[in-house]
Parts: sequence; C-alpha cells; structure tokens
Amino acid sequence: MSDTERITIRIPSDKVDALESLVKDGSFPTISDAIRAAIDSFVESHFTPEHIERVTVELPKGNVVELESLVKDGDSVSIDDAIRNAVREYTRKRLTRAVEEMH
Repeated sequence: MSDTERITIRIPSDKVDALESLVKDGSFPTISDAIRAAIDSFVESHFTPEHIERVTVELPKGNVVELESLVKDGDSVSIDDAIRNAVREYTRKRLTRAVEEMH
C-alpha cells in the first residue's frame, strides 16, 4: 500500500465477531483487509462520477463462488469484470429477443 495512515476506531463486538468470521471463512486474509474493502466500497458508492449509474445487487453465495471461479480460471480479471460481462451478455440477449419480437 502506498501512503497510508493509521487510524483508531471503536467497533461494537458483534461487528468484530462478523469481521472475524469473514477472516475465518477465507473471505479476507485479515480484519484490516475486510475493513479496507468495506471503506473502498463505501467511498466508491458515495463518490461515483455523475455520468455513471451504480447498481448494487446482493448475490447468493453460490453465485459469488461461480464468479470467483471465473476469475481463477482466467475468464475474467476480477469479480466486477465477470459481473460486467454477464450483464452485457444478458442485455445483448434481451435486446436481440426484443428486436426479433418487433419484426
């Protein structure tokens, strides 16, 4: 990490337990990494450029595992990339079907 600062925060114990479980299940290597990811997500969602519309979708764990495997297999560079590709393909199919129905 480049140019970082240390800050101290107080977190309710139930939130610490949740963060520890994310580390235990392998979602994040450390609690600090989980918190950094949460902060990145928060900042990204609140400071997205106006010309970009953001959509947040909750995915079942099984879908996340499938997306992770696409990244591991090299089909996508990140989970976000895999989602963008899936949305593009879904939109392309829907548009094709809608155009065919119009004719």
